[in-house]
Amino acid sequence: MSAARTLVRRRDDDVQEETMTHSEPAPAAGRPVVLRGGTVLTMDETCTVLPDADVLVVDDRIAAVGPALEVPEGTQEIDARGGIVMPGMIDTHRHMWQTAMRGYGADWTLTQYFVWYYLEHGRKFRPEDVAAGNRLSALEALEAGVTTTVDWSHGLQSVDHAEAAVEALRSVPGRFVLAYGNIQAAPWEWTADPAVRAFLERHRDAADGMLGLQLAFDVTGDPAFPEKAAFEVARELGLPVTTHAGVWGATNDDGIRLMHEHGFMTPETVYVHAATLTPDSYHRIAATGGSISVSTESEQSAGQGYPPTWQVRSHGIPVSLSMDTSVWWSGDLFSAMRTTLGADRSREHFEAHLTGETVTHLQLRAQDVVQWATRGGALALGRDDLGTLQPGRKADVVLIKNDASPVSFPLLNPFGHVAFQAQRGDVHTVLVDGRVVKHAHRLVDVDLAAVRREVDATVDHLRGAMGEEAWAGGMYPDLPGTEVLDNPYQYTEYKSHGTHAAREQVFEEHLATERPAGEQPTRHH
Repeated sequence: MSAARTLVRRRDDDVQEETMTHSEPAPAAGRPVVLRGGTVLTMDETCTVLPDADVLVVDDRIAAVGPALEVPEGTQEIDARGGIVMPGMIDTHRHMWQTAMRGYGADWTLTQYFVWYYLEHGRKFRPEDVAAGNRLSALEALEAGVTTTVDWSHGLQSVDHAEAAVEALRSVPGRFVLAYGNIQAAPWEWTADPAVRAFLERHRDAADGMLGLQLAFDVTGDPAFPEKAAFEVARELGLPVTTHAGVWGATNDDGIRLMHEHGFMTPETVYVHAATLTPDSYHRIAATGGSISVSTESEQSAGQGYPPTWQVRSHGIPVSLSMDTSVWWSGDLFSAMRTTLGADRSREHFEAHLTGETVTHLQLRAQDVVQWATRGGALALGRDDLGTLQPGRKADVVLIKNDASPVSFPLLNPFGHVAFQAQRGDVHTVLVDGRVVKHAHRLVDVDLAAVRREVDATVDHLRGAMGEEAWAGGMYPDLPGTEVLDNPYQYTEYKSHGTHAAREQVFEEHLATERPAGEQPTRHH
């Protein structure tokens, strides 16, 4: 083969010749596929690990899992030896429409994000710009082994924007959920729009397992509870709601309480962040069966609150992971897993050190975050057919294998390897619904040049619409901070300083011991 090269290496005094190729063809569509000899993370209820095992895919389903499987004639084989075979990962909260602005807000706070998207430049996104971001984000997800992504699409200023978002998602062979939202209007307004309702009904009725629907809006805590009308639309249409809850400066316990008192907290509800809530809110979430999407990199860096995994675990609330937006961070869940472990463990050590104690055994394990990145996401979306490698389940499969990397061996603790050692470049093969969409480290049948042109056009449009001074000012904000917005949701006059209340009891108690009696804490904006 023209793209092949021969390597000679010495092992135990034996010279072995090995052929490596960078153009290995992807398995042909329509034929069974078997991944042979890998370490299989089934992510079943007991997180069973099967060494040197096979995964057989027939049509869109897992047909069998086990050692030395007999396979149908004509089955295409993928060598998984030395690699890890696991379910496709699931991201339950990503603002995909913002991906054309990748990395632009690297130095933003959450307030600066609110100002840029909500108040200043979010309205400049045309339908084609939403499509460009969605298409790029969708491909990025597949490339990183994320086979299902919730598009928390709160940039849908019109139904035309929504149609563009769907078109882009449908153009990529991944699994997606469009969480319909519009930050430029009140949720009780846009959900009442007949055109929006018609869009939602049409796509709900056309659901095929590859594109689902949610409604995406936040609850401010206004005692009048104007969001009630939006919840009623969701209930009438039979659509789950996903909401940013417990976000410093934006949402708080009052929103959770209002949802609960009016009967709108359900097992299908996904609460994103939930980082500045009191135990009362966690009790309500746990009692009603909802789940929490933790975006650790976002919560740590932007300032929604300290990642709440230790509180969530203590209340027995199901967890999934998410990356939030590529305007700051990457779109791969490897990063989410390792930062989540780091944040939870850092908190555990810090809390112990405050009392002069030492943590000798960690509570959160690598296995837990791998479960959250797979099965946890599936359960949050009500998709019992995803997130696990078991016969009869959907064939969303990821092979992590990189023979060209010294980080690929030794493979000792497979959960630890996924959470701490692996990265997107180690994703060798990805199947979605039984279809091979990435193979030999390359996306299959993707015209990245065309996607680049589409994204470049969006960047040129936004840069021109903003002007060079505003463009540079947004990317490189001044170092002095600005005042915290009392209410980032400009569609309502309601304001509440309660969203700025410190929720972490350990910090409150620690600060109280550090301050002289009667002295008020210093606040920095």
